[in-house]
Amino acid sequence: MHLNISMSFLLDKIEDELEMTTVCYRPEGLEQLEAQTNFTKRELQVLYRGFKNCIFYYHPSAVQYPNYSPVFHSFYPDASMYAHYLFNAFDTAQTGSVKFEGFVMALSTLLRGTVHEKLRWTFNLYDINKDGYINKEEMMDIVKAIYDMMGKYTYPVLKQDAPRLHVEVFFQKMDKNKDGVVTLDEFIESCQEVRTFLLSVQLILHY
Repeated sequence: MHLNISMSFLLDKIEDELEMTTVCYRPEGLEQLEAQTNFTKRELQVLYRGFKNCIFYYHPSAVQYPNYSPVFHSFYPDASMYAHYLFNAFDTAQTGSVKFEGFVMALSTLLRGTVHEKLRWTFNLYDINKDGYINKEEMMDIVKAIYDMMGKYTYPVLKQDAPRLHVEVFFQKMDKNKDGVVTLDEFIESCQEVRTFLLSVQLILHY
């Protein structure tokens, strides 16, 4: 849900920008990026403007943590830790910086990728140490960051042990072999089971 909120905001920004005059700037390798992503040339131009001015402070050829824009914090005042984890997910090479090309490739996956591609990216976000597994400590860190970002603004107010309970439910459903960690295969399988169930419920309600 947290990803959907952030990405919906970004989509709205793109649509607003597209209604303005045509952007003249053309990032290098635009044609190649258009072929590698699900964005049009014009959308890539708009995204480049957002990359510089809206989401992150621009740093010559890349964005560098923690130079993310206060725009993000204007929507989520307690987002420091979540922004840190989100940045690390975009920083696939673990270099401490994110180039526009890497940023837009990830965004293409999140906004217009297949369900499988989106799940792989989300798994990477939760797999903080990038060892191919999600353990309870990693999930607790992510969940706490999300609750810090959103918890104070929910109604009813979340209980103090809500993150721990969330993590326990997560592992009950996703840790298929009960070995204390969740693999990518387990994560995708569990998410697809939930998706299939929800689609079935929608179909039943429709009829």
